[in-house]
Amino acid sequence: MNNRYLPVLTLLMFVSAPVFAEGPSVPVSLPEFAEGQYVHRAPTLEDLDADDSIHPELKKVIIRGHDIFMNTQQFRGKYVFNDLNCKSCHLGEGRLNWSGPVWPAVTTLPDFRGKNQHVNSLEERIAGCFAFSMNGTPPPYGSDDMLALVAYHTWLATGAPVYEKNIGGRGFSHLGKSHPGLDYEKGKSVYMENCAICHGEDGQGQRTADGHSVFPPLWGDGSYNWGAGMTRVFTAASFIKNNMPLGKPGALTDEEAWQVANFINSQERPQDPRYTGDVKETREKYLNFHKFTNYGTVVNGRLLGDHENTGSKPFLKPDSLRPRTFQ
Repeated sequence: MNNRYLPVLTLLMFVSAPVFAEGPSVPVSLPEFAEGQYVHRAPTLEDLDADDSIHPELKKVIIRGHDIFMNTQQFRGKYVFNDLNCKSCHLGEGRLNWSGPVWPAVTTLPDFRGKNQHVNSLEERIAGCFAFSMNGTPPPYGSDDMLALVAYHTWLATGAPVYEKNIGGRGFSHLGKSHPGLDYEKGKSVYMENCAICHGEDGQGQRTADGHSVFPPLWGDGSYNWGAGMTRVFTAASFIKNNMPLGKPGALTDEEAWQVANFINSQERPQDPRYTGDVKETREKYLNFHKFTNYGTVVNGRLLGDHENTGSKPFLKPDSLRPRTFQ
């Protein structure tokens, strides 16, 4: 592997060390792939380096996309206005099954998307992650940076069939959308016992001495905003169940994952970029999405999302969030 990736590997080893120091006896209970599902093995950078059929110039673009994906914070204040990277939600370089692997977007788009009620392109899907999950604005469509991200996503899909939707390990919905009775205090207890060691008792994550985020914040100005997919309790529950605590995927019970997801998403964060000026009106307007979030609901006597705080970004809605119609 090229030496440019050694700092990334070193960081991953540093991040994982406290977890694996506990010893090899780690309870893991990941879901099985359903019968008939397509399971894809996304290629690695080692595969890219060894593949002589890919033009050297294309390899450069793919590697640049990987670099943006892994270190999106290099665009802090330009495209990203919180402490997250693409890899924060899409673990394993965007390759990992059960952690929202990004390659299915390549093989299933263009397609209609319920979140914005129109047909989305791959670029638009990537743009949505910048607008919501990273509380920012995406690289311009057709730009060098967007091309690099598209190239990386597309290369990860090498060999995968187009428009095959019965994909094993895709997305964050394994636990379904119907949850058990949710209790804020139960979720807080799970959080303090399993999550606070990395993400802090205040949910603000942990940084290196020079200010780089190692464990991302889960709420507040440095986290995803109220429009991000992870604010849906079922999304966060499935992600947590299959990926957290780090190094111990599947260690939490289903109920623990639900409870802690609800606790995390009962904390304040930057405003939904689609905000109309009234939180209850916004919730109702986008109820197809927000019926699964706590946005616009009262938790512990507080109406969540009832503010105009956009975090560190100096705008509410990026230009990329626009309607599309063919009428």
